[in-house]
Amino acid sequence: MVRAKRFLATMVLAGSSLAPLAISGCAARARVYDDYYADYHYWSPAEDHAYRVWLAERRYEYREFARLSHEQQREYWAWRHNHPSVGR
Repeated sequence: MVRAKRFLATMVLAGSSLAPLAISGCAARARVYDDYYADYHYWSPAEDHAYRVWLAERRYEYREFARLSHEQQREYWAWRHNHPSVGR
């Protein structure tokens, strides 16, 4: 009986500590490093919108940002630093 109570208490404690992660949505917490400007950017819905605007301006087909070449990623961040209000 004591073992069952300890197990249950452990599960409740573990569940309560993981609940904020499940509720907050991990997609907004993804960070992307911009090595050219040596800073981090949070990949949020606003950043995704800006990325899609950049793709449309260049008439590129959609590809996940992580699958772009290093040169294209650098090109995007240079554009993004010059267009800070896009997507916000």
